[in-house]
Amino acid sequence: MSRRPVNPSRRYGDAGGGAALFSLSKSRSPPLLSIVLIVLGALLIVAYFHSGSGSGGIRSLVSRVEGDFSCTFEVLRALPILKKAYGGGIHKVLHIGPDSCSVVSNLLKEEETEAWGVEPYDIEDADANCKRLVRNGIVRVADIKFPLPYRPKSFSLVIVSDALDYLSPRYLNKTLPDFARVSADGVVVFTGFPGQRKAKAADVSKYGRAAKLRSSTWWALYFIQTSLEENEVAAKKFSRAAEQSSYNPSCQIFHLRSYR
Repeated sequence: MSRRPVNPSRRYGDAGGGAALFSLSKSRSPPLLSIVLIVLGALLIVAYFHSGSGSGGIRSLVSRVEGDFSCTFEVLRALPILKKAYGGGIHKVLHIGPDSCSVVSNLLKEEETEAWGVEPYDIEDADANCKRLVRNGIVRVADIKFPLPYRPKSFSLVIVSDALDYLSPRYLNKTLPDFARVSADGVVVFTGFPGQRKAKAADVSKYGRAAKLRSSTWWALYFIQTSLEENEVAAKKFSRAAEQSSYNPSCQIFHLRSYR
């Protein structure tokens, strides 16, 4: 029900001076809802500039509120930890996954860091920054079910997020080994925990199937079956750096060796 503006003269005439003064002082104090909206808007603006990735950063924050957690947002949180774990191995990075433009934009801000990205799905709703990265060849849109158009060991580190969850084992058997092929110092996989995210009709229409989040046991067996070795040295360094920084990941993170 809409509220009509109140005529102050009527309030004075009907309720007397005391009531009029009360209504006037009350109108001067902002409603609680306005305060909440102002604070929320300020937080979103801070997140916008902190992410440096346009609408992608805000979209990630909103997705967390709605319960549709993005492991790509987790990559942005983990970048300082990854730098400590891999040292010089993070100078030439390839990120693969939805919202790759967000990760690449943040990586390009780092000194002595080259970054490229692969968006596995359509980016019709991408912002201007993302379209610029695609136009300049820094980020490419490609179906990761097929081999990537890069030579072996083209990148020091390959980071994957929110991409493998939508692939069946049939395609995983080809895709993940190909990521190891184009990396020199390793592959870092970010994937959700089972039960963390609910399947949505939008996911099925865009990605071809709903996300299937697997357990750490499933992934460990899969790595063995596909002859992918876990990088225990990098995993330990990452764990120590995370503990020192009080970083608690909200996604599963696996460190794999590159193919020799």
